[in-house]
Amino acid sequence: MRFMHMADLHIGKRVNEFNMLEDQKHILQQALDIAVENNVEGILLAGDIYDKSLPTGDAVELLDAFLTDIVRRDIKVFIVSGNHDSPERLAFGRKLMESKGVFISKVFDGNLDVVSLRDEYGAINIFMMPFVKPPHVKKYFPDEEIDSYNEAVRKIIMNTKVDENERNIIIAHQFVVSAGIEPTRSDSENISVGGLDHVEASTFDSFDYVALGHLHHPQSIGRDSIRYAGSPLKYSFSESGENKQKNVTIINLKEKNNLEIDNIILCPLRDMVEIKGPIKELLNPANHENKGLENYIHAILTDDESIIDAIGKIRSVYPNVMKIDFDNLRTQKTEPDSVAKDVTKKSSLQLFEEFYKLNNNTDMNEEQKKIVQSILENLGVNR
Repeated sequence: MRFMHMADLHIGKRVNEFNMLEDQKHILQQALDIAVENNVEGILLAGDIYDKSLPTGDAVELLDAFLTDIVRRDIKVFIVSGNHDSPERLAFGRKLMESKGVFISKVFDGNLDVVSLRDEYGAINIFMMPFVKPPHVKKYFPDEEIDSYNEAVRKIIMNTKVDENERNIIIAHQFVVSAGIEPTRSDSENISVGGLDHVEASTFDSFDYVALGHLHHPQSIGRDSIRYAGSPLKYSFSESGENKQKNVTIINLKEKNNLEIDNIILCPLRDMVEIKGPIKELLNPANHENKGLENYIHAILTDDESIIDAIGKIRSVYPNVMKIDFDNLRTQKTEPDSVAKDVTKKSSLQLFEEFYKLNNNTDMNEEQKKIVQSILENLGVNR
């Protein structure tokens, strides 16, 4: 049986105040087309379906359309809630939707939902674990010492009947590490610092495939079959670059201990791209050839001189500029010994020179000195 693994849709997300809904609609349609082309029979959605626990009407409408399209193609879909979701809202109508092949994890009540399917090789059990915190789990096991995420998830799995002679998939939304080795993160994720939120990959040894959500970079952890799907779109410029393409994962689950994993690249409506250099070069048609102008842009300008309405000039060529920064003498670190010392022994011009260098990381030229000297004399503060 063939499955598609996705996660971290973050439907309704805004990035630098840009609404990503059009981009999300495009990428979800592309993912569904890939599912159909690859004869996928089930789609695993591993949490953070929405970007907010109280999603906008437009976000709800997009998810509704996506699920409806999946059902029309006679594909089953399995959904767990992530830390960005409200499990109660996401699970609304879950019993009604099960008849159409849409399975949504319930609010955690001490037990996991499991859906059993069959193919020519026998049973496939799909366990659905919504995002949980230690207090959620402790509530149902009051006599147990559950102070970490690893203890919480381990307790849930120990309390779950898993027939290891059959093929088992678990969908989860947790921060999974392998023997202390952490997976790759991006700036768009909000992960706690420390270690209490870590869940060891070995906790999932009973499962043939572990469909993870939570981290936005697609990757395996511990073994090939414990995998973060990653987000289908880039949500921060830390993910920019051709070597950081997004994909969907196709799992071909054959007989026990025989599965194939394939990753198919997604092509976004607009990519997230960083461009760097003097503004004149960035705007020169010879350097962009009218390609990629609609991408989301982080422009890093290296000009030393001030630029009036820099973002307006960049947007005249790249309309979707999200962010603009400067990397020049002014923004580079100034050595501590350049700070003014013994101010009472220095002239106003000397103090201004030090102030100028502190802010611009370069000395004033002679013409600038003459202008400042003239201003100080007119103000009567020259000494």
